[in-house]
Amino acid sequence: MICAALITAGGSGVRMGADRPKQYLEVGGFPILARTIAAYDKHPLIDYIVVTVPQADESYCQTNILGKFKFNKVIRVTTGGVTRQESVHNGLELTRDSDWVAIHDGVRPFVSESIITDVIYGAIRIGGCIAALPVRETVKKKNDDFLETVPRENLWLARTPQVFRTGLIIKAHEDASLQNMDVTDDAALFERTGRKVGIVEDTFHNIKITSRDDMIMAEMIARCPDYMLELRSAWSR
Repeated sequence: MICAALITAGGSGVRMGADRPKQYLEVGGFPILARTIAAYDKHPLIDYIVVTVPQADESYCQTNILGKFKFNKVIRVTTGGVTRQESVHNGLELTRDSDWVAIHDGVRPFVSESIITDVIYGAIRIGGCIAALPVRETVKKKNDDFLETVPRENLWLARTPQVFRTGLIIKAHEDASLQNMDVTDDAALFERTGRKVGIVEDTFHNIKITSRDDMIMAEMIARCPDYMLELRSAWSR
């Protein structure tokens, strides 16, 4: 079984208001993207890694991320597209020789080894599986000038990793491209093929860093002694 990881880091970080894309900002002294790659580089079920970055960023990523931290499994950096879906599609082209692919947001640096493992095995059982969190707060839907309460039972927040049989998710992306369909979640494309997607309950700290408030939370997570011990172990091989 060959399992690839596709890490999408093609965003510009406009909402962050920083002088560079958010994936290159440092949290706890390390670039966010480097932390994310480290989680997959050390994982025993991952055979190789593909990273998508914004156009013209390949050299920067090679020098300041891959060259500096000397990961073992990154095989190629490629450019993303205008949308996240295009970026994933571009990256998937470099994973065709794999049986399974784990798609992960480049700005989710705190994913745990156990979550990656559980989502991979969940996908092996049924073809596709994602990490997600159950909705625990009351949900409202705006209808004109009024709000309606939406029952939160059975509602989940989709996260990454999302793992699929490689050939099936590539075909789902190809079909969506032909139909000019754009979604924000790879599982949605997989579902459109009529296939089921499993769920693994995620950990709270697997946050997506997209705002200044997220950066504050990320710094707090990075200072967690247990997490730092795991990170140092991964990078001291």
